[in-house]
Amino acid sequence: MEEKKFDFNTIIGFVLIGGILLFMLYQNQPTPEELEAEKAKKEQISEENRTLEKDGLDFDSEVVSLEQATSELANVNTGDSLAFSNLKNRLGSFAYSGTLPSATDDTTILENDLLYLTISNKGGYITEARLKQHTIYDGSPVYLIKDGNSSLNLQFFSENRIINSEELYFEPSFTSNGDTNVLSMKLKTSENNFIEYRYELPPNEYMLGFSVRTQGLENVITTSQPIYLEWKLKGYRHAKSISYENRYSRLTYEYEDEDHSKLSPASDDEELEKNVTWMNFRQHFFSSMLLTDTPFKEVAFKSIDLVKDEEIDTVFTKYYGAKMLLEPKGGSISYNMNMYYGPTDYRIFKSYGRNLDEAMPMGWGIFGLINKFLIIPLFGFLSGFLPAGIAIILLTILIKLILSPVQYKQYLSQAKLKVLKPELDEIKKKFEGNKMKIQQETMKLQNIAGASPLKGCLPALLQIPVFYALFTFFPSAFDLRQKSFLWADDLSSYDTVAELPFNIPFYGDHISLFPILASIAIFIYMMMTMGQTMQQQQQPGMPNMKFLMYLSPLMMLVFFNNYASGLSVYYLTSNVITIGIMLVVKKFIIDEDKIHAKIQENKKKPKKQNRFQRKMAEMMEQAEKQKKAGKRR
Repeated sequence: MEEKKFDFNTIIGFVLIGGILLFMLYQNQPTPEELEAEKAKKEQISEENRTLEKDGLDFDSEVVSLEQATSELANVNTGDSLAFSNLKNRLGSFAYSGTLPSATDDTTILENDLLYLTISNKGGYITEARLKQHTIYDGSPVYLIKDGNSSLNLQFFSENRIINSEELYFEPSFTSNGDTNVLSMKLKTSENNFIEYRYELPPNEYMLGFSVRTQGLENVITTSQPIYLEWKLKGYRHAKSISYENRYSRLTYEYEDEDHSKLSPASDDEELEKNVTWMNFRQHFFSSMLLTDTPFKEVAFKSIDLVKDEEIDTVFTKYYGAKMLLEPKGGSISYNMNMYYGPTDYRIFKSYGRNLDEAMPMGWGIFGLINKFLIIPLFGFLSGFLPAGIAIILLTILIKLILSPVQYKQYLSQAKLKVLKPELDEIKKKFEGNKMKIQQETMKLQNIAGASPLKGCLPALLQIPVFYALFTFFPSAFDLRQKSFLWADDLSSYDTVAELPFNIPFYGDHISLFPILASIAIFIYMMMTMGQTMQQQQQPGMPNMKFLMYLSPLMMLVFFNNYASGLSVYYLTSNVITIGIMLVVKKFIIDEDKIHAKIQENKKKPKKQNRFQRKMAEMMEQAEKQKKAGKRR
């Protein structure tokens, strides 16, 4: 009986232990999110393997497991011979790097008065880049790189293995060359054979020297297979409105004999370019750039928009990636490059040469030229001794003065058309029902009076390039950043006079005053210019002027609520000045009675027609004759 009791208790014990183990397994089973992440990871690895296989790599050979290699590196430092043997099998000659004291996650600081950089032993790349003299909207420091948002990886084939430098340990060596701080990071296969990343940071510069080279690795690195340098970065949010900042965050680059291009800022985009000389991962007012003296033979660019919903996506703006194909020479790699971490500032970019100003959103063609040679120098001069808000107002006044001769011609043409209105109405009445005759007589009268509607349109068209140039200038003007004016704390961001307890689509969760004032000014201006047009009978096919009069201010009110307040200050000032000029011209400069008298005198004089006017008159006369002939039949 006693023996049976022992057997029964033993069975019960095993059942209980089994139940406990099953419960623990149940509790520790992966969540659906973890399973999905693992699946995505496997798919990514498979995709990378397919890409590498396409490039000609032999996947029957052993592929490095980075996670295992990293964990084994820690054991190597403890003198574990088995760990070193396993690591040797995985990394080949590069297992030597795991035996050095530098095989830790230690970092080295490289800094000057402008930049604070942290370079990690693991991977040998920059893991923190902070701008010392700038802060973001909430007063915290500007970080371009922090907490793993960026990586730099050299990927190559070595001794039948794929090696990724980002997971291996470099040995740091800090020196100085005059006032320039120099940091050498070496991924070693022996004491004198290595891959070196070399960083050189001069004083008071955002641009640092960066080079990649190999020494003594001709028989270690398989140069017949592709060698890639891959740079990735997720851009941190720096502004109050992440959507507004994201609109001006963009990947730009130079390639093929100083051609320039960019990826879409509004959607995910990819591009493959050859002979690339520089690239800019722009985050609106700040940029991370890589420049090379030896053009990269081929670069695969990628940009992913990370702001799908501004209420949820509040940390990062965009993901940028660049996979650069390196060309070895004589079995070695040697690339002299530069890195830039700093403001997206036209004057700083211009000082470095190399067409870096093309990385600025200045507008294309004539718009960019107006910005580069007129607006930027003029505003830079004014903001050098005036507060930013006053500089905007004075800049607007000066632009208006420059355009005043053109605007005067526009107002004069409008005044002539107004004086001619009674006679034009009489023509319509006299030839009612005969549109061709009405048009013919109207053109004849306008030609005599020198009041062609075309003369009123041309001055307005001539002003468009300047207005558009200013529209592109203000959102990218670094000098406006964190500069206050009246109730606006930051002219590069929206001003807030009231917070809303809810979010209105397209409008936001706040009320900005400058767009409201600018909308009122636009409405008054359009009332003054369109009031007379709206009193006339609406012509078929012509836009509804009353609708346009309400639409323009409404668009300003809604869409500019999240735009830089500096841009709204410009529009407000511009329209107030325009209204003032119109009133002055109407009251004191243009005398409608004198214009009417002069028109009457001109009627008595023979008026010469140019070739175009004669041709138009002949065509209209022929059309009129054909119409009459058709009626007789």
